[in-house]
Amino acid sequence: MPAVTLRLAQGTPCWVSLMTDDLPGSRAFYGELLGWDFAPGPGPLGEYVRARLGGESVAGLGESSVTGFPVQWTTYFAVDDADRATQSVRECGGTVAVGPLQAERAGRLAIASDVSGAVFGLWQGEEHPGRETGPEPGGPAWAELLTPDANGAAAFYRAVLGVSAAAAEGGSALLVGGRPVAGIRRGDELRGHPPRWRSHFAVRDVDLTARRAAELGGRVLVPPQETVRGRAARLADPRGGHFSVLEARGLT
Repeated sequence: MPAVTLRLAQGTPCWVSLMTDDLPGSRAFYGELLGWDFAPGPGPLGEYVRARLGGESVAGLGESSVTGFPVQWTTYFAVDDADRATQSVRECGGTVAVGPLQAERAGRLAIASDVSGAVFGLWQGEEHPGRETGPEPGGPAWAELLTPDANGAAAFYRAVLGVSAAAAEGGSALLVGGRPVAGIRRGDELRGHPPRWRSHFAVRDVDLTARRAAELGGRVLVPPQETVRGRAARLADPRGGHFSVLEARGLT
């Protein structure tokens, strides 16, 4: 087995994964919208594929076997020890739903929820460290938590992931090595929906991408507008999975 040299620093968002009730339809939608092709993923995860850009992995898509399971994107954070981080989730008041479990030789994972109920993942990379590209068009660009208790959430993730946090425009940011890696914001627009991590994907033209998403059977939830991180839009895929797109020029 090759030596692992690419594992991302603990606390860095390293992967995003969609669980859907229509894997073929989701592959067609995101492949057309974001320019992805697909390769098989680890067997223990069920029917699961990795999305790729130029041969490099950027995200995962899996078919849920649970009737009524919400179609949603999950943000995974890199950890050095998934078992230890999972125990920390429990000690800090979170809930562990899945794992830790081994995904063949790719790595070890767990799925949990924080103190407000927002779902996230933990990933201990082995042969597969996580995403293999930076925030280039079609790839993950930013992760942001919407929650009614931004201060409590920041304290939770600082303790579980061993990261720091700092005030940022519109909320706070989680820092790894002094660099912002994810945002936490009071989700006033949740409007009865549960707290959640929102996945942002980089695109060259937000307005064009929003129009194309609608043509492909998705929905525009929030039209393109200027945000603190650049021009962005909030979209839903044909099965109701929410995600955002962020114009590549606004990335740092």
